[in-house]
Amino acid sequence: MVRRISLPVFLFLAAASSLTTSSLWALWGHHRADGSQEFNVKEHYTKYEYRIAMRDGKRLFTSVYMPKDSSRTYPILMDRTPYSVAPYGPDQYRKLIGPSEEFERAGYIIVYQDVRGRFMSEGDFIEMRPHIDNKKSNSDVDDASDSYDTIEWLLKNIPNNNGNVGIWGISYPGFYTSASIIDSHPALKAASPEAPMTDLFMGDDAYHGGAFMLAANFGFYALFKPQAVPVLPPKNIFAPFDYGTQDGYEFFLHLGPTSNANALYFHNDNWLWNDQLKHDTYDDYWKARNLALHMKNIRCAVMTVGGWFDAEDLQGPFSTYNSIGRNNAGIFNSLVIGPWVHGGWARYEGNHLGSVNFASNTGQFFRAQILFPFFERYLRGTPEAKLPEAYVFETGTNVWRTYHQWPPKSARAKTLYLRPGNALSFDPPAEGAADAASFDEYVSDPEHPVPFIGYIATGVPQEYMVADQRFAATRPDVLVYQTAPLEEAITIAGPVSPRLFVSTSGTDSDWVVKLIDVYPPDYPESVTSSPNEPPPSDVGPPKIVIGGFEQLLRGEPMRGKFRKSFEKPEAFTPGKVEEVNFTMPDVNHTFRRGHRIMVQVQSSWFPLVDRNPQTFVNIPDAKPADFQRATVRVYHSKAQPSGIVVQVLP
Repeated sequence: MVRRISLPVFLFLAAASSLTTSSLWALWGHHRADGSQEFNVKEHYTKYEYRIAMRDGKRLFTSVYMPKDSSRTYPILMDRTPYSVAPYGPDQYRKLIGPSEEFERAGYIIVYQDVRGRFMSEGDFIEMRPHIDNKKSNSDVDDASDSYDTIEWLLKNIPNNNGNVGIWGISYPGFYTSASIIDSHPALKAASPEAPMTDLFMGDDAYHGGAFMLAANFGFYALFKPQAVPVLPPKNIFAPFDYGTQDGYEFFLHLGPTSNANALYFHNDNWLWNDQLKHDTYDDYWKARNLALHMKNIRCAVMTVGGWFDAEDLQGPFSTYNSIGRNNAGIFNSLVIGPWVHGGWARYEGNHLGSVNFASNTGQFFRAQILFPFFERYLRGTPEAKLPEAYVFETGTNVWRTYHQWPPKSARAKTLYLRPGNALSFDPPAEGAADAASFDEYVSDPEHPVPFIGYIATGVPQEYMVADQRFAATRPDVLVYQTAPLEEAITIAGPVSPRLFVSTSGTDSDWVVKLIDVYPPDYPESVTSSPNEPPPSDVGPPKIVIGGFEQLLRGEPMRGKFRKSFEKPEAFTPGKVEEVNFTMPDVNHTFRRGHRIMVQVQSSWFPLVDRNPQTFVNIPDAKPADFQRATVRVYHSKAQPSGIVVQVLP
């Protein structure tokens, strides 16, 4: 959300303050980290504006940037967005067009379109409009049909096109890209859904493990609102929400139950927010919006892109890539994952995030050596780009890896077991005299939840995805397990799957599991700030890596009442031991020799995640009395061996 794109908040993210200003720039394709504008778009392109009629008669506002050199033909490259094609007016130009400068210079017909029901386009806007598999009349419209009709019109009416069309988009535009390739138009030859929203309840912007992503969604829907159309965007459309404080933790704690946000701040003016909140199980509302179920009849080459540290749509790229692979044999279906925040490959050099240095300009490399050759190959017929199916950045060693598929076939599942004495080991627990009492416990208090960052901020600083976790490790309501210093490096590549045996004195509870790389105590200082550091409001305060740094690699919540079904929540019996199993998004990381592997377990992660009252109630409407302390236990005996399954490369 980040939602979905963070257009600089506006266009491309959507969740976070998850819609942060830098996020929004990503959506708009403002990709030059140094802000340079050496290429003059107006000098080389002519802008036209059209209202293109869809099959049901609704007209979608479309901006077309045509190369002025008419001596040759050009491919068409399209971006469909709910965040506005601004600026409006044939004499008003974007300073940057297309995914990167390479495209501007090579010459493409660049097309931007306001999607149905947004800004200058007619029709009704529907959040992640459900796809219609069997269209029976011209009234059955969705984003696949709108894209098809747009392409048909462009081919017939835009001169000097070479008959080949591509589409790309980040976050929410990533969703529209994915939707556009279903039952794809014959002229659509290449597509790049980037950070695509795919299933909002299952790991994208709205819910993770059944837990509501509070801070991100609040920040997004404070800006992304229903609108009458057609309408030009107001000048203050991206004005940040005034929290009245710099302390987001206190702001959301004082908010109380999440339903209070409507009465206090949205005033029934934003049904989009209310829809997210009231559909707090995996009901028909969400199932209809799961685009992965419909990724069929795709006839173009696809390159799905994501970031290991995407705070908004980390799961979407994997769900999209896997669904396309299952349902569309014979096409080029590839996955690119780099060390990036939401849309970071379009905005920054990608050489670091917070305290973590990636040792190269990964964003520049992607734009010039991966994305551009991909579109050139399929839209212009240049020599084979020789791109692999999976092009992934391996953190820890800071190298790009190529694989024939993702996860790599050679990866093998191994369990890191939680052990007594705060130990973590690949060796399972052994039988012992105290086996029945082998557990650790803590008291989880909803009035004092564990923060997700160790500093004051509003929204969701994207740096939290790699942030130092020592601030959390010192809390009594966080369990910590770690290995001895590694004698040799260990590389994990694929999903991370907690398998926990737990109990609670309440009737509901969350379990947040974090996988962490612990640096050696004598690790040298490494200051990573640079002129291209994203603004502090987006990624948090500057950091310095020092010995003992506990770098978060992956963390996810699991709302316990969904342990058996996301459709039908079930209460816990106080004190009864039960299994809570779930799967977190993939990682590709090497724990280097001398480092430790750490796992932290806790029951809150606030305000990234809304508070669980720890009583079995409808959480959005929970009353103050419903929020109760609970004693939580995590077991680690031979009979109840809690652990985390990781995919280890040989």
